[in-house]
Amino acid sequence: MAEGTESGYDDDSVLVPALRRGDEAAFAWMLDRYDAPLRRAARTYVPTDAAADEVVQDTWLGVIGGIDRFEMRSSVKTWLYRILMNIARSRGIRERRTVPFSSAARAAEDGADTTFDPDRFRPDVAGESYPGHWRSLPLDWEHEPEDRLLSRETLGVVAIALDTLPPAQREVVLLRDVEGWSADEVCAALELTGANQRVLLHRGRARLRRALEAYFEAARQ
Repeated sequence: MAEGTESGYDDDSVLVPALRRGDEAAFAWMLDRYDAPLRRAARTYVPTDAAADEVVQDTWLGVIGGIDRFEMRSSVKTWLYRILMNIARSRGIRERRTVPFSSAARAAEDGADTTFDPDRFRPDVAGESYPGHWRSLPLDWEHEPEDRLLSRETLGVVAIALDTLPPAQREVVLLRDVEGWSADEVCAALELTGANQRVLLHRGRARLRRALEAYFEAARQ
């Protein structure tokens, strides 16, 4: 059984009271579980690892200072990421690393980004294209060796492409595809509608896909 399950800290009704009474084990559990993902998220907003470290440190200070006011209207995880993103966005704007998330989200809703032809996606039950689910793989990736797909160079291509996404797309793709969050969790954390979340995810994935297609096509020449 996992340590979080044994301690009960994976249950917010146990974790929050423990944090409020200064339980060091509860805070250590939080650090162990969320510190690395928070650093990955912060790094999408600021230009250096050192700046990301500062954002994360400020986030933990925000948790310590705000836990008594936390009303549990959302999960602790959602609350934690909201603190981080508010700090990271402010820091990123000051360093000209990014633009306000709401502006980028509105741009995505307005269709200000070019993606793939809808015919390249599998239809859903209503016959419409379903974001992120490909009808076919243009370069027949199923036959690429696994070690090539997972190579450091390939992962580097993905990292660079992720870093160049518009801020809203980058955050949604990071939470959905890197951190493994559900669509509902992302909508709650980023305060997005379900439709907006799907648009951002679709467009972010499409940009990553184009980068990988270009990489593999160049490698085959």
